[in-house]
Formats: sequence, C-alpha cells, structure tokens
Amino acid sequence: MKLEDWSPAAVPIDFVDKDGWPAAAARLGVLAADFAAASGFDGAAGRVFLAPGPEGPLARVVCGVEAASARWRDPFLPGKLATALPPGLYRFDQGPADPFAGALAFLLSGYACSRFKAAKADAPRLCAPAGVDRARIERIAAAVAMGRDLVNAPANEMGPEALAEAALALAARHGAQARAVVGDALLAENFPLIHAVGRGAAQAPRLVEFVHGPQDALKVTLVGKGVVFDTGGLDIKPSSAMLLMKKDMGGAAIALALAAMLMDGAVPVRLRVVLPIVENSVSASSFRPSDIYRSRKGLSVEIGNTDAEGRLILADALALASEAPPDLLFDFATLTGAARVALGPDLPPFYTDGDDLARAIETHARAAADPVWRLPLWEPYDSGLEGKISDLVSVTSSPFAGSIAAALFLRRFVADPTRWAHFDAYCWNGATRPGRPEGGEIQVARALYDLIEARAKAGKAAA
Repeated sequence: MKLEDWSPAAVPIDFVDKDGWPAAAARLGVLAADFAAASGFDGAAGRVFLAPGPEGPLARVVCGVEAASARWRDPFLPGKLATALPPGLYRFDQGPADPFAGALAFLLSGYACSRFKAAKADAPRLCAPAGVDRARIERIAAAVAMGRDLVNAPANEMGPEALAEAALALAARHGAQARAVVGDALLAENFPLIHAVGRGAAQAPRLVEFVHGPQDALKVTLVGKGVVFDTGGLDIKPSSAMLLMKKDMGGAAIALALAAMLMDGAVPVRLRVVLPIVENSVSASSFRPSDIYRSRKGLSVEIGNTDAEGRLILADALALASEAPPDLLFDFATLTGAARVALGPDLPPFYTDGDDLARAIETHARAAADPVWRLPLWEPYDSGLEGKISDLVSVTSSPFAGSIAAALFLRRFVADPTRWAHFDAYCWNGATRPGRPEGGEIQVARALYDLIEARAKAGKAAA
C-alpha cells in the first residue's frame, strides 16, 4: 500500500467530465481523438480511455469523472484506475479535483486479500501527487488493509485466539501496554456478560485491552465488538443469515484500524482500546434465552434472544471504559440488521447524546468521504428495556426500531453519553466499486482519525 516517487517517465492521467471532453480531445491530437471516438469514449464518469502516442505505445490516460456541480460527486472515482490500467507507473496530470482522495482511492482499490489466494504479480503503480501528505495516505491505506484482512479471514483462521493475537501484535509494534483476560478469569475480573456469551465455544472468550500515549493527553477510548462468528447461539440463525457472520468482528477491526492510524501518526492522545472477543456458538454450555446475568456495572440483564449477543459483550466493555471516563468514547459494532434496513450497507448510523460531538462527527465524515448518519436516542423507546424480574432485558418486545433500542441499551453502561458515540456499521462491500473492493470494509475510521487528530491538536476544545 505504497505510492511511488514522482517520475517524468510515468504515464500521465487526465480527469475530464463530459462537458470538458471535447476540449481535452482536441489537445490529445487527431490520432488519439479519432481512436477515442471509435471506442465510444465520451468522458462519462467511470469510463477510462488509454490514449496511444504517435508510435503506438500508451502515451496518456483519460478518466471520466462527474462534473464539479454533480450533487453526489464521488471523490473515490479515480480509484477505478487501480484495476482498469495495465501494469506500469502512472501520475496524475490534469486533476483530479481532490488529489489526496484520488491517491487514497487508488491504494484502497488495489487492495486484495492475499492470505488464501495469491494477488496479481503486476499491478499499476501511482506516483504520489504533488502537495499531498504521502505518509498520511499510506498510513490510512495500510490501516484499512489490515482491518479488511481481519474481516475477510474466515473464523477457522480468525478465531478468538487469533483476533486477540492480532490486537496484541499491533499494541506491541507501537510499545503499548497490553493485557488479555481469558476464559474463567473473566469471571474473576467481573466481566460476566462477555464470559456468558463466549463460554459455549471451543476457544475461550477473552477481553484484550491496550493503552498508548502520554497520560496527560486527550483521553480517547475505542471499544470494538469482536464476535469472530455468530451462529445466533441457541436462537440459531438460518443458514443464509450465517454466510457473512465471519464479519461480526468488524467492530474490533474498525477499532484496531483507527488505533493503527493514531499510533502510526503519533497523534498526541492517551489511547485506550478495549476489545471483548468471543465466538457465539451452540453447545451444552451456551447461554440461554431467559437467563439472567449480573453485568459488570451491577445491572441484571435478562437474555431475550441469544442472537442479540453483541450488545452484551459491549455492555461489560463500555462499563470498564467508563470507570475512568475518557474525553471521547467510541464503540463500533456490526450490531443490528435494523440499521441496514433503515440506511443500507454504506451508511452506518451513529448515536450520541452530545450535539456538539455529533456535528463534529458529521463534519469530518463529509470531508473524509466516510459517510455516517445520526439517528436519535429516542427516549420513549427506553422504557421497553425495563425488565419484569431484572433491571434490563437485552431486547425489547417490539419488532420496530431495533438499532435505536440496541443503542439505548448500550447507553445504560456509559458514564457520560455526551462524550460517547455508538456506530452500528456493516463492514462489508457486496460489490466492487472505486476504493471499495468486494469483501470486508473498514467504515467510520477515516472520519474519526481526522476528528481525533483535530481535537488533539486543539486541546480538549471542540474541533
């Protein structure tokens, strides 16, 4: 995931929209313009034209993009070049409008999961555009690739042990203080919900925690759901719903990718990462519907459905994170199908009681082309979580507002909801698009990297 040094020998790439194509075609010369016309190239967004030189070899590339006035302009469209161009060295010449986003999209588009299938030996390479922060682009691309690798790995390779090892390895690379609490030690250290969800699996449940950075810096805590595979437990899923459940640890992957960006970028924060890691399996020791457990916070929780396990392990993790309240607390989880019904796979909803924090998240998400959408913590729905013989039930009896209900449940375990945000992400691309190849995806992390860095630089004031 690297850019190359600028070279005059690199093949130049121009970006045009349909309105600008006639003038661009005239600049290419008669031979190339006639060839473009014969091939039907008209500058339409997403079309790529390989322009020959007078002697025949490739002399220039033209990529069609949306007009600057387009309402839904995609700054990652230049990423298509990473899979459309033949091997060789290329450089941006005329455009794109956002060279940083274009170069990042090129690297993100070039990602391939090579753990189980060899990647292509030769791929196009891009020179770092002039004036961009090359190190930042490469840092983000490498962190996203690491997270995608975690999500793409199947559960027989990425079980609780392997995911914990990946987190501990990242911590070790950056000199972070780390620990893991495994198996029955979870009960001894008061993580009963994490233990209950994961105890039915062959590999023991665990909690991984690491801390990095100066103690007097902005305190940022990241919590990520690490369910390496979710059968649904005793409320077992149908087979079709299990096909993508290797990605149910996507929240942990987001947390680790964001942590990698922050630590590699030496952002001056006191970073804490908390990952509850389990497999939700079916066995004689699996937790059951109607079981009641006392959570780390002391609240008793009745299990309404064993397929709503993510909120349980997050509850203990958020309670731990809130015992020393940070300045910013973010949790990430592939939590509810209701979020996908409401907003689809590309637009993760987020929840917070902090209006200023919400505005900051939205601002940085738009700037980073890392979309999110705020949904409300609707107070009238909170009463649906009250238990009859317990403090709480894990799910409401209503078939509606499932994502909101889950967020309201999590809020019960947070000390200061105005400094907390919960992200209900999907972490998967169903089809390949520029910058977003099919498979595991890391959502939210780029936006929050920018937000956290901005707040760290400004002190504890709002960015």
